Amino acid sequence: MADIVVVGSLNLDTTARVGRLPTPGETVLGTGHSTDTGGKGANQAVAAARLGRRVAMIGRVGDDDNGRRIAEVLNAEGIDVDGVTVDDTAPTGLAFITVDVDGENMIVVSPGANATLTANDLVRSAGLIGSASVVLLQLEIPLEVVHHAAGLATGTVILNPAPAADLPAGLLEDVAVLVPNRTELAALVGSAPASTIPEVAAQVDLLPVGAGVVTLGADGALVRSGGTTTHVPAPAVHAVDATAAGDAFCAALADALSTGADLEQATEWAVRVGAVTATVRGAQASLPTRDAVLRLR
Repeated sequence: MADIVVVGSLNLDTTARVGRLPTPGETVLGTGHSTDTGGKGANQAVAAARLGRRVAMIGRVGDDDNGRRIAEVLNAEGIDVDGVTVDDTAPTGLAFITVDVDGENMIVVSPGANATLTANDLVRSAGLIGSASVVLLQLEIPLEVVHHAAGLATGTVILNPAPAADLPAGLLEDVAVLVPNRTELAALVGSAPASTIPEVAAQVDLLPVGAGVVTLGADGALVRSGGTTTHVPAPAVHAVDATAAGDAFCAALADALSTGADLEQATEWAVRVGAVTATVRGAQASLPTRDAVLRLR
């Protein structure tokens, strides 16, 4: 059995490093590039496994070298991949990432096989989802699959609403903790993105769920639970690449909640894990072990 079940995307990432992010219509020269296995779902699964949890992954890849590479990586991390199916008509998903010298990024995702995952594909994994302490979801797979997975869960359901989308009616009834960033929070409450922490706090109060955690990058996170909003600051680190920091945060939140921590305690741990992730380049390559996080002072 798994402590955490992740239902989500599996991609191959291509990352280009640049001096600054381009504006629309502009070409900038890069300073290097690399490929890494990724996808929000797979990143969160790997991050949770490296923190010491038993993890199962449910998703879809193409019948190609990229899909086989992703499956091999997940296996090597000790992740249960019985729920990862293969599509022989659609290619494995791809992500194209541009990262500047300050670690800020822009990402384009081509879903490929991720988009062909259906609610029926969850049938054989229903018992696994139902027995997990935490089910971790994102929005790089079809919304009806996310909705169905949330309905199958009996443990804590965490939804990372990324990329931002209109959520189907009833989905949030099954979500215990919503984890958006500033942009996704603004989309959820129908406002412009907040620029200050007090503005974020005001928007958090409008969230359509009882508990939420808003990730704020270098500013840490805001926790809303029991009608109270608390700011959790981030430790000071030298950030070089924010790619996968949000995924590491979500995985760490799931990690802590699965062991009985309350939401504020879980967020304090998640902020530390996200900060360490941002100090290393790449997606899954940057995801830390528990020991690496504990070494952060």
